[in-house]
Amino acid sequence: MVHIVGAGPGDPELITVKGKKYLEEADVVIYAGSLVNPELLSYCKDGAEIHDSASMTLDEVLKAIEQAEAEGKMTVRLHTGDPAIYGAIQEQMDAFKARNIEYDVVPGVSSFLATAAALKQEYTLPGVSQTVIVTRQEGRTPVPDREKLRALAQHGSTMCIFLSITMLDKVVEELIAGECYTKETPIAIVQRASWPQQKIVRATLETICEEIKGKDIDRTAMIVVSPCLAGNYELSQLYAPTFSHMFREASK
Repeated sequence: MVHIVGAGPGDPELITVKGKKYLEEADVVIYAGSLVNPELLSYCKDGAEIHDSASMTLDEVLKAIEQAEAEGKMTVRLHTGDPAIYGAIQEQMDAFKARNIEYDVVPGVSSFLATAAALKQEYTLPGVSQTVIVTRQEGRTPVPDREKLRALAQHGSTMCIFLSITMLDKVVEELIAGECYTKETPIAIVQRASWPQQKIVRATLETICEEIKGKDIDRTAMIVVSPCLAGNYELSQLYAPTFSHMFREASK
């Protein structure tokens, strides 16, 4: 059996209870060493066979898993954040199915949610934005034309942009070109959300490229652009005294 486990954003206490349980029981652990906090490996039992997939090809990962299956061992494939987002797990799951290897997936806390926690920010504020777009700037992996930042920016909603900090100048250019955000639109960059080394930089689209200079921001950083970051919003109707719902009658 293979358990694909979301490791969470970095803080070893942010792995799910189920994910931690599987990690404690695993005979073989294959983890994304370039991103996963190695402190999570302290949950592994003595004698567990541990592989860092950062230097492995897909074929090498599959070979290690097939060997474990042949020996009747349980494997945890540990991915950063939530494995469904930029986790490259579909190709692994398809390979498992082709080889009749039983597997399941344990979701994890994504870094874009840990970023919201670090910013102490809600992404969906009444009267401001009710939509969150999770995306990335085009790089070596192409992006469909309909999903390029310029097109998505036309919504003016909250955008969480992965894997794009090294192209920040291009990101800013594309966001403004969407003609909904302006140079004054607030933006935040959070590096290693939930880690001890967490860094936060706040600015506007006009000033962010200058603001991050000398801050040692690397490729793991998350970019959030949203009018929600400005702090102006309407109060939720959920708790308004004039609002009735199935659990409460309006009092005014």
